[in-house]
Amino acid sequence: MKHSSLPFQWLLFVFLIHTTCLPETQSITIPRLSANGGTTLKNQATLMAASDIEDFKTFYYNQTLDHFNYRQESYINFQQRYLINFKYWGGPNSSAPIFAYFGSEAPLDLILSIIGFPTDNAATFNALVVFIEHRYYGESVPFGSREEAMKNSSTIGYFNSAQALADYAEILIHIKETLQAQKSPVIVLGGSYGGMLASWFRLKYPHLALGALASSAPILYFDNITPQNGYFSVITKDFREASETCYETILNSWPEIDTVANSEPRGLSILSQRFNTCQPLKSSSELKSYLEEMYTHAAQYSDPPLYPVSVICSGIDGASSSGSDDILSKIQEGVVAYLGNDSCKFNGPTNAIEEETLEGWEWQSCSEMVMPIGRGNETMFPSEPFDLSNFSKRCNQQYGVWPRPHWITTYYGGHDIKLILQRFGSNIIFSNGLRDPYSSGGVLYNLSDSIVAISTVNGSHCLDMERAKESDPEWLIQQRSQEIDIIKSWIEQYHADLRASSNAPN
Repeated sequence: MKHSSLPFQWLLFVFLIHTTCLPETQSITIPRLSANGGTTLKNQATLMAASDIEDFKTFYYNQTLDHFNYRQESYINFQQRYLINFKYWGGPNSSAPIFAYFGSEAPLDLILSIIGFPTDNAATFNALVVFIEHRYYGESVPFGSREEAMKNSSTIGYFNSAQALADYAEILIHIKETLQAQKSPVIVLGGSYGGMLASWFRLKYPHLALGALASSAPILYFDNITPQNGYFSVITKDFREASETCYETILNSWPEIDTVANSEPRGLSILSQRFNTCQPLKSSSELKSYLEEMYTHAAQYSDPPLYPVSVICSGIDGASSSGSDDILSKIQEGVVAYLGNDSCKFNGPTNAIEEETLEGWEWQSCSEMVMPIGRGNETMFPSEPFDLSNFSKRCNQQYGVWPRPHWITTYYGGHDIKLILQRFGSNIIFSNGLRDPYSSGGVLYNLSDSIVAISTVNGSHCLDMERAKESDPEWLIQQRSQEIDIIKSWIEQYHADLRASSNAPN
């Protein structure tokens, strides 16, 4: 059994782009919050064929560059892309809802191929389905070109979550006015970073969004609310639960890699050959980085029915039965089980869309999306705490600006979240799969009667947002059903309030 290597290659490239700019003492970076599992152009055509793309029509909104200033340059416009599916909509006279999915750090083309929850449930609600692309990604790039938009801090400085939320607000108002759908309630949805945006949008723009479904949204992984090693602790738990011997093999493999690499004169050459790297390794840390990210990606996207963590562990544990008893042979068998044995592994070629998307997330994590993810001695990985000082220096060297690690909690909150949100927040679903390492920074308990948490023990990153499949397990079907019932209650209450308002005397 083997697991497709394409999603892994995407996220692995993210990891390597980040680490190549870091000082030797700080290799831990902020993993991308992608909801799509790392889809690349190599398998995009297949996914698009299955996404009913013909039901979506593409539109462009003349978006404002800067929503928060009144300087002359703030009024520059750019074309922001959004897609609408009218197939199931009941029309404006029915006050049928609008499902608005917020794009995150990827082009809409990739998101639309994977995300199916809004469309799968549109017929039930007679809903209009809208997908909005995040600024600076895909086709929604200001200043005429990506090269110009990303040129320096003066042009890239308009690239942040607050501007993105204001973009979504303008587009939703425009859609409702254009379609004469002022009475249609809006439900905003998002996965991962997009899930954070959805929950924040409900809090910042309650007059525009009736409710929000935030899938795998680690809104508490900022400003040291969540322990640094939460992310890697969940990964370790995933592997230990799959196999104790697999966990122990991985734990003991890191010094063994260094030992082989330091053996003269051909240590790195031996490792390159054994792990079939696409290019010769330059250091043992390079191989360790590849392996670390493979385990990370397998845990974050441990989707049924394969469950990639189990796939890797089956390869590692099965090596002994085939006569491979040394640690690195077992690790190698785990790599082959996950990535297959028909091509070179690690440090292979990338494509332009990967580089563009990674460039955007690099900026976001170096400005406001500062998640202090590190690891101590309690995980199966080498100890390496998050070093804010080194991280900030690298970001300043690259962009000429210093990260703002406290800004997210200043602007959106997060500390004492239950105490705060139960008093003024409402109509938010936080969904998480507990196999997802980012669930460690998610909301895992109800904050009030209407800000609820739905968790699944075997769920992974944004799994509930993906297109429904016949192979989906019963617990996933039930999770989605619970989410649908809650959204239905919001809309029913809205329609009741709307009727009461219409019948009330002036």
